[in-house]
Amino acid sequence: MGGNVLAAGTAAQILFGVFFTLLVLRVPVAVALGLACLPILLIEPRLSPMMLAQETFNAYNSFILLAVPFFLLTANLMNTGGITDRLMHFARTLVGHFPGGLAQINVVLSFFFAGISGSSTADAASQSKLFIEAQRKEGYDDSFSVAITAVSAVLAVIIPPSILMIVWGGVLTVSIGALFLAGVVPGLLIAGVQMATVHAYAKARGYPTYPRSGLGEIFRSFLVSIPALATPLIIIGGKVFGWFTATESACIAVLYAGFLSLLVYREMDLKGLVGALGDTGRLAGVALFCVGTASAFGWLLAFYQIPQALLSNVQTWGMGPIGVGFFIAGVFLVVGCFLDAIPAIIIVGAILQPLAQGVGMDPVHFAMVGIVSLAFGLVTPPYGLCLMIACSVAGMRMADALRDTCIMLLPMLAVLAAIIVFPQVVLFLPNMISPEFLR
Repeated sequence: MGGNVLAAGTAAQILFGVFFTLLVLRVPVAVALGLACLPILLIEPRLSPMMLAQETFNAYNSFILLAVPFFLLTANLMNTGGITDRLMHFARTLVGHFPGGLAQINVVLSFFFAGISGSSTADAASQSKLFIEAQRKEGYDDSFSVAITAVSAVLAVIIPPSILMIVWGGVLTVSIGALFLAGVVPGLLIAGVQMATVHAYAKARGYPTYPRSGLGEIFRSFLVSIPALATPLIIIGGKVFGWFTATESACIAVLYAGFLSLLVYREMDLKGLVGALGDTGRLAGVALFCVGTASAFGWLLAFYQIPQALLSNVQTWGMGPIGVGFFIAGVFLVVGCFLDAIPAIIIVGAILQPLAQGVGMDPVHFAMVGIVSLAFGLVTPPYGLCLMIACSVAGMRMADALRDTCIMLLPMLAVLAAIIVFPQVVLFLPNMISPEFLR
């Protein structure tokens, strides 16, 4: 940009250099993003350090982002109110007789929970406490138990109502209703390949199964679980059919979860409610702080037109939609190893968006390639937050669980490749139910 003291290349070197230096020094990602902005704001006469606070506040001044703490509160209310226990029993009646029964239940419960919480870290924390010790007692290897718990937790960012979908839709102006619909088929496919992986492990290692449940027991368990299973239908259906916005659907989900926990199942007391509110405040504070500082970082990238400079050479490669899809996935897979998904969307998503538009890639398809790719970063070091949580609960090193984790990611990579090569995998439901979302 004319009149600037720093050229785009110099500004990029300072921003990314300071940021990665701080990461090496183990400064939290959100803080590192904010501190990386300060040298530029001090050097450039046309800017001021106060702009860090201003741009951070501008990011928070978003009605859509109010959905984030409400979805987290919904998940915590359901954990505290005994709703998760009923979903777990229903999952056991459905798949407990499959090879590796308890691990299969782990995947199915993650699928159910993903349709409520939208947060993989919340899922990893709750599932680790439920399953890792139980699987240890039944003879499962610790590395396998940690790996399947962490890997299945990533379903929460792929299956609606994903917090990443809400952030992506708000930041990059994509229909959140379309993203909710687009995530259903990839979520089902990834859950399916995870169950197949568990089946293969169980056959190879002789993991135990449970007796097959009768139709009567399955039906009774389903009846008890109907109120809990209705939660994602209320959230997604209300948004898709235009009854309420994403934020309003999150508020309604909180009221519904509170109603179930307090009046229907009656398992939540005042202490449990206070605990759920406290956990929500901590998780939401971390997520939204990242949004604020990442937005300030992204604003500086746009100010110096750094995305255009970074992509100038890439656009000369002459890649088609499939080639660009694999390039985008590769970038997000690498970035996800080092950076939380929310700042990655705000910074990297904005950089890659013009490249996707240049080859006619549908915005919803681009979003789902990015979100599914970023899901891998939740279980890959050095960031790997879900894997870190599961390892912490199990009391083992991340390195000891890496082999099984990598094996479980291979079939998920095949699903990601299918999403890139066949856009209709993600566009099928939005086209069928609400094609106006794609216009």
